[in-house]
Amino acid sequence: MTDRSLTKGRSLEVIVDAALAGGAKAIQLREKNLSTRDLYGLVERLLPLVHGRGACLLINDRVDLALALPIDGVHLSRTSLPPAETRALLGPARLIGVSCHSPEEAIEAEREGADFIVLGPLFPTPSKVAYGPPIGLARLKDVRRRVRLPILGIGGITSSNTASVMAAGADGAAVISAVMTADDPVDAVAALLHVIRSAPRSVAGR
Repeated sequence: MTDRSLTKGRSLEVIVDAALAGGAKAIQLREKNLSTRDLYGLVERLLPLVHGRGACLLINDRVDLALALPIDGVHLSRTSLPPAETRALLGPARLIGVSCHSPEEAIEAEREGADFIVLGPLFPTPSKVAYGPPIGLARLKDVRRRVRLPILGIGGITSSNTASVMAAGADGAAVISAVMTADDPVDAVAALLHVIRSAPRSVAGR
């Protein structure tokens, strides 16, 4: 996920290109303070970078921009359009992710046709303070038992705790500061992916 405020003066395009070079397969554009026109322009600049690497670009909330541009999907919060309505607008080919914080929200997202969920915050992190205290790995294990959707863990995830996230039932991880603030985003992404690919997986609920 992106956050222009964490790039240490580097352009978002530079960080995204580095993340892709490190092996990232999806970039989620999370720039809530940009105007529609500026966000549109940013998407236009990022799409060639992302698609040129064979990766996907998703955008937070903005179904309107997903309709206007060849964005690969959207990520929805609890205050966004519901997944079912979003699917009706975007059709079957676009990806729809949903932020969840509980088993009940995850079950609802699965029922309404989401392609994946992002569950957290799992650990303490400044970017997720507004969403309450960390839910922890026990909650992740519970959600894994109750839904079959792919689960991405989020919130305070680093290369040192990613293995525990995977072992608890996640299919992958979504990170912000671990890449945005990294001195070398290429190495940061590569290190995370190495842990994800080599970590033991939970199979509960699948």
